[in-house]
Amino acid sequence: MRRRLALFGLLAVLVALAGCSSVFGPGEPDQAALNENATYEWDTDRNVSIVVNRSSYEAVYDASNTSTLELYERDELGTENNLQISALRYRYENGTVIDSNSSALSVEQTRERTILDLPNDSTGQVAFTSERHGKQFTTPVFVEGSTAVRLPENARVGVPLLSQVSPGNYETEVNDEGYMVVTWDDVTSQSLRVRWYLQRDLLLFTGVAVVAILVGSGGALYYYRQILQLKRRREESAIDVDGDDDPRDRGPPPGMR
Repeated sequence: MRRRLALFGLLAVLVALAGCSSVFGPGEPDQAALNENATYEWDTDRNVSIVVNRSSYEAVYDASNTSTLELYERDELGTENNLQISALRYRYENGTVIDSNSSALSVEQTRERTILDLPNDSTGQVAFTSERHGKQFTTPVFVEGSTAVRLPENARVGVPLLSQVSPGNYETEVNDEGYMVVTWDDVTSQSLRVRWYLQRDLLLFTGVAVVAILVGSGGALYYYRQILQLKRRREESAIDVDGDDDPRDRGPPPGMR
């Protein structure tokens, strides 16, 4: 009986702690991560400029018309969670860059949102870094307008079976450094998604397709020849049956000749 009561008590404590986490959020943001070093491409005429690397991405947003920016991500089930960021920076229009140590730039974190409090009455840009994995990049649209996404090294889009870009009405180009850049003139959708392939994947896919075509063609030719041989045998058998004279066949009886 006491053991059951102890288990019930432990369960109640865990539920209470979970409830507290839900109410008060996941805790304070990691200041060390927010102050990490990073180099951002501030000189852009886009509202949103994102550089996708192998395991992370760097985003620069135009913050001219907002004093707060709420960041989040969606998991496979569509649940929204706060976006874990690092190397947070804000750049004033005159080129001055501040980090989260400045009183003009602060971060709050709830269970579902990472809220950036930006400098008031200022036209500038905010930038941060976040982790990512796989051969695709997905993000909610935090700032609408012209958008550019630079893909990782050797990444490409354009083959429907191997890549997908959403929303549509986009353009692609390869810059002087060999990186492909996907651009939109005006993004107003709720989310942005780019799935790509590596150039070596295209070569592999082409090789597999060629082998499949050769094997399929060879198989089709084999069965076609088999059908021709079977047809020839049937024709030869029919000729033998039609031309076979029965030696016992002496014609009709004498009275019927």
